[in-house]
Amino acid sequence: MLDQVEATETASPEDEKDQSYLLDQKTVAAILYAVEIDDREQLVELMEPLHAADIADLLEQISSFERMRLVRLYDREFDGEILSELDESIREEVIAVLTPQVLSEAVRELDSDDVVDLIEDLEEDQQETILKALEESDRAAVQQALSWPEYSAGRLMQREVVAAPEHWNVGQAIDYLRATPEDDLPAQFYHLVMVDPRFHPVGNITLGKLMRSKRATPLKDLLEDTFRIIPASQDEGDVAYAFNQYHLISAPVVDDEGRLIGVITIDDAMAVLDEEHEEDILRLAGVDGESTLSDSVRATTRRRLPWLAVNLGTAIAASIVISLFEDAIAQVVALAVLMPIVASMGGNAGTQSLTVAVRAIATKDLTGSNVWRVIRRECLVGLINGAVFAVVMGIVGIIWFGSPALGYVIAVAMVVNMVVAGLAGTGIPIILERIGVDPALASGAFVTTVTDVVGFFAFLGLAAAVLL
Repeated sequence: MLDQVEATETASPEDEKDQSYLLDQKTVAAILYAVEIDDREQLVELMEPLHAADIADLLEQISSFERMRLVRLYDREFDGEILSELDESIREEVIAVLTPQVLSEAVRELDSDDVVDLIEDLEEDQQETILKALEESDRAAVQQALSWPEYSAGRLMQREVVAAPEHWNVGQAIDYLRATPEDDLPAQFYHLVMVDPRFHPVGNITLGKLMRSKRATPLKDLLEDTFRIIPASQDEGDVAYAFNQYHLISAPVVDDEGRLIGVITIDDAMAVLDEEHEEDILRLAGVDGESTLSDSVRATTRRRLPWLAVNLGTAIAASIVISLFEDAIAQVVALAVLMPIVASMGGNAGTQSLTVAVRAIATKDLTGSNVWRVIRRECLVGLINGAVFAVVMGIVGIIWFGSPALGYVIAVAMVVNMVVAGLAGTGIPIILERIGVDPALASGAFVTTVTDVVGFFAFLGLAAAVLL
């Protein structure tokens, strides 16, 4: 272990740039060495400069045994922010190791939205442990937030919100903020929410405008131009879209009667947006969107097996098409050599169109008003690319096998499959989205099936008709 601490490597400027926000390996080694020799004082000194997110990364990267020893040695220094940054699969393990006293102190430091995020996926007994650690008012706020549907704005919001009546002026608002105990204000907030007598939000006032305005200025004169109200039942994905689309910093959340019950801030909205993007990327590869590097072998296998089974079914379908042309392949062996090229090119082209379409659906850029234009574009792109590669493969077929007819066959098959790939890559996710199936998760298998079946059928069918 000492060798790891003392080891150094010479890194180029480019390497340093790529690793700007990665944990320093010498620091990690030093931390693990302090854990190994049970030096708590050294451990605390090394961990002190690290951000909570960096400590969470460290805990996720080390082994379960090292993680358990580190958490126990770090003990009462453990911060609630670290828990909120941890991956869900690791969080349960860490909470089980923390003593009740340390856990209680850690969760008391968190805002209500972070506590909700912390406990919503825990076992019931662990939820009870954390809820008991909270003060009665905080516990009630968290329990009320948990009553909203999962992945809704009600779950995402924080209950701590600063509201001001619409008849106040700047001086009254500032005096109120100064007179309010620190524990009764959010740890961070960006707006005062102006409310009417029925506690309905009517506008936002940024703290910057508030602080630079004269005390006699009415708050209603400082309202932001962009103001969005989020229903508590709204899906968190739509909330994240609204923040990104309208450049929001925070937005009030209302109940079914339009009353202010909380606020969502940009950090939570962007975390959701990031999760949505990660899930889309994983699902495009046929991997469950909740998979992480910390998952066990059993959990990873269980999540991937169903979609591998679907892929097996699609492969069998493609093989059945091939079997229809056994005689043609037996007579012209070159067909067996060239047919994977047609299917592979179609599959790659389909994946390109699919990725663009799924991303456009996620960002709501692909709508009923432009769907046919996008489909036509992808088909034309497939036609042009197919024509280019058809010429290339036609020449390859002639030179390689000395058969102009074979060159023509693969050229035509290439064009057909590339056009179909553009159509399937765009059309299939649109259809799945319309019928309520996640296009990111299910499209890949269908697009692959279409391009394989069409590619093999076009190439082998044309070959059987022309060459035999």
